[in-house]
Amino acid sequence: MSLLNTSLTAQLAELLKKMVLPVELVAYTDNSETSQKVRALINEVSQQSNKINIIEGEQAVKQTGTIRKPSFIIRRAESKNSKNQENEVFVTFAGLPLGHEFSSLILALLQVSGYAPKITDEQRESILKLGEHNVTTYMSVTCLNCPEVVQSLNTISIINPKIQHTAVEGSAFREEVERLGVMSVPAVFENGKLISSGRAGIDELVAILASNEKSDGNNSVSAQNAALAEKMNAQDPYDIILVGGGPAASAAAIYTARKGLRTAMIMDHRGGQVVETESIENHISQTHTTGAQLAADLTKHIAQYNIDVFTPDWADSLDLAKEAYGLHTIHARSGGVLKARAVIIATGATWRTLGVPGEDEYRNRGVSFCPHCDGPLFKDKNVVVVGGGNSGVEAAIDLAGVAKHVTVVEFMDTLKADQVLLNTLNNLPNTEVITSAAVSKVEGNGNKVTAVHYLDRNSENNSESKEHVIEADGVFVQIGLAPNTSWLENQLPLNKRKEIITDRAGCTDIPGIFAAGDCSDEPYKQIITAYGTGANAALSAFDYLIRSPQNK
Repeated sequence: MSLLNTSLTAQLAELLKKMVLPVELVAYTDNSETSQKVRALINEVSQQSNKINIIEGEQAVKQTGTIRKPSFIIRRAESKNSKNQENEVFVTFAGLPLGHEFSSLILALLQVSGYAPKITDEQRESILKLGEHNVTTYMSVTCLNCPEVVQSLNTISIINPKIQHTAVEGSAFREEVERLGVMSVPAVFENGKLISSGRAGIDELVAILASNEKSDGNNSVSAQNAALAEKMNAQDPYDIILVGGGPAASAAAIYTARKGLRTAMIMDHRGGQVVETESIENHISQTHTTGAQLAADLTKHIAQYNIDVFTPDWADSLDLAKEAYGLHTIHARSGGVLKARAVIIATGATWRTLGVPGEDEYRNRGVSFCPHCDGPLFKDKNVVVVGGGNSGVEAAIDLAGVAKHVTVVEFMDTLKADQVLLNTLNNLPNTEVITSAAVSKVEGNGNKVTAVHYLDRNSENNSESKEHVIEADGVFVQIGLAPNTSWLENQLPLNKRKEIITDRAGCTDIPGIFAAGDCSDEPYKQIITAYGTGANAALSAFDYLIRSPQNK
């Protein structure tokens, strides 16, 4: 049984040349088909490096306490006999880490062997401050968001061995997943409690782990947030603050730093929404890249300049300067405060929600926004896709391959997707389309989604009942994006779509406030246009600042 093709094997062999110290793959398997594949995978991997040795048997249980079959740990050989847990270096995979998670496996092999993770000194310091944790990530090999979480927690556990991490492939452990009520991945658990759901990087996960470490019986404010706020509050006013971490904010920060402006960025995570994009083929000068790789490239580029980055944090409110060239103030969720003479807002957008009863209550318990991530968890189940545009129809086609039945619900009287997608959808035997339908409620049994209610818009003037119910195990909301501007509604002029109104140069009508990217009224929401609007806003901000009376 061969799981890796010739090309992938050659790439793997080349990457494993970077291994530093020997590692052991300790396997815990049975006679199942998945176990056979796991054994085949680790055998193929071990053949590509003489620094990898395989051990089979109950040692896996003794090492990690795991009872999952199949599973295997990647353990640094020099630490296997250590009696001091602080010297043990290992990570655990349960199931088959192929697909998007194959990169997580390779990275784990390298880092366990001693290959240095690419993190900042501040991140390393924050990781080493953490206490003991034993966390489990439930993931899907088709999930775009899972690898960042798996790789981040693996890195955290390798740097600080007081933290143990197991990555579990959900489809290989369906009973466990259903018992915990996992209906959206990635999902991170500690002591049986969900502590993180959805994409998160090292900064966010360190903050979550730190917040779970109680101090004097009170964990309402994490030590991580307190440290971040303290660092912010110690800063002198900046020339410019960038709010956001995506392509627009990154381009703007690079331009302002190159102009010699004292620059800061505040963001919830690096890369913005682009990290959720699987394949990018219209990024000029690159025939192909991924959202995760582009986010990493942006982070690396920003690191080349003297830019202060505050993450993970969110801008909660904005106090505008009382006069031109005065100081604008950003209040962060952590409690920190930043001041600057100019602010560029590039907070991007997030998935638009239905705003109906039950949607928030059952989010990640049947309500999902990512068919690639969560689709495999709905194998042989009935699902509803809300939205008849390209994203909705693409989601329905994708889900039809795993679900028992897929119902597409569209508000308008026709689907808006491209005809080629509609042709594919119409040829699938397990799909149904309902138009002129307004979703009114997501129903559940307290644990998970059981049905979706909708109103027939064609019967609005009829006396007969117009509410209908679709029995379903899940609902995927695919109705577009909403700009992240709710925190600015009483401060900046917004259009009817809640986008920040700007001129062609990225200027708002408030001196010193600029906007760029998907949160602005830029008509085309593309990565390349986000770069352009970010650069425009940065140059406009520079032009504004050099005319300050302080410079005369």
